[in-house]
Amino acid sequence: MSHASPVPDVPDADPDGRGETQNERLDRNWNELLQELRVIQTGTQILTGFLLAAVFQSRFEDLDAFQRDMYLVLVATSVLTTLVGLAPVSLHRVLFRKHAKGRIIRYTDYFVQATLAGVGITVAGIGLLIFDLVLGRAWGIAFAVFILVVVALLWIVVPRIIRRSA
Repeated sequence: MSHASPVPDVPDADPDGRGETQNERLDRNWNELLQELRVIQTGTQILTGFLLAAVFQSRFEDLDAFQRDMYLVLVATSVLTTLVGLAPVSLHRVLFRKHAKGRIIRYTDYFVQATLAGVGITVAGIGLLIFDLVLGRAWGIAFAVFILVVVALLWIVVPRIIRRSA
């Protein structure tokens, strides 16, 4: 049985002209991802805490079936997003000192992207729930769609336009 040679996790080329070794580039990439993770983990934990505290508010009993279901979906989404955002810690622990930093970086990038998607969905859902409670269902849905469009523009479209022009 023949195996193709493995594709390196990070290419040896130095496309940005920094003059870094592969290990220096891996260290820099890991540090940049850690900074992103610190920001997003704080945000997801605050969102989750807000949602978990909401159930203890006196007005919670006034929610209709849609609002209660939406709340439960938001709690699930927020908790899963928090877990995905923390997954790189476990990945790093398991692969620590196994000469797998390139792999850790590659999969951490996936986890960060999934966490961003979860945050976008959770924030839109929170907007839906709040606007639904205050102004009605149509406003809640409209606001959630608006938030998803803003997230798509700021987190997907604009960065790709900037990357293309760089």
